[in-house]
Amino acid sequence: MTARDQVDRRTTRWDEHREQRRAGLIEAAVRTIDRLGPDASVAEMAREAQASKPVLYRYFADKNEVHAAVAAWGSAKVAERVLPALITRGPMRERIGAAVDGYLSVIEEHPSVFRLLIHHRADGDILAAEKSSIAAALAGLMAGQLRHLGLDTALAEPWSHAIVGLCLTTGEWWLDTRTMTRAEIGGHLSLLIWHALAGIVQEKGGDASLLDSGASPSPSSDAVKP
Repeated sequence: MTARDQVDRRTTRWDEHREQRRAGLIEAAVRTIDRLGPDASVAEMAREAQASKPVLYRYFADKNEVHAAVAAWGSAKVAERVLPALITRGPMRERIGAAVDGYLSVIEEHPSVFRLLIHHRADGDILAAEKSSIAAALAGLMAGQLRHLGLDTALAEPWSHAIVGLCLTTGEWWLDTRTMTRAEIGGHLSLLIWHALAGIVQEKGGDASLLDSGASPSPSSDAVKP
């Protein structure tokens, strides 16, 4: 092994260690926010990670960057539960219901993290990139379905952003009021999304019954993984 190879291996190991350490700090931040609420301080996050504030700031430039990392963590959790439900085989109506419940399960388990992302945006909308990422992935899946129906795939992008916005605002209302169970609000939200999609497909001259045929068309190559 050459000296350069040894240096490269040491660099790779350091990069892996740094990524693992950063991931651990993000998980500690999430636990702290879950326990203390969206106003949890960086010092409290550092204590949860059994580290000092200076150590945490080696990995994040400021508190807003910590929040952005938590936003990305939350987006990944939503994607883990929503996207598999949408791409599985089965009637579209059932897939929508499963995807909506997957989303609601995440915000029910981590309500303070969700509130942080909605209300604590510091130097900008820290949720914007994550909303766009999920909407892009959803648009890719919807484009495949629209192509299957012989409709314009350009419809997928505005629809996906509309659905993401609808779910965010409904989820926020649900967490604040808790006037319904998760199953009840999920059923209402799924019904609205289903009938909106089926109605527009029919309006555009497509066969809405094909949405519930059980097929799961391949997502568009434009799909973006969150």
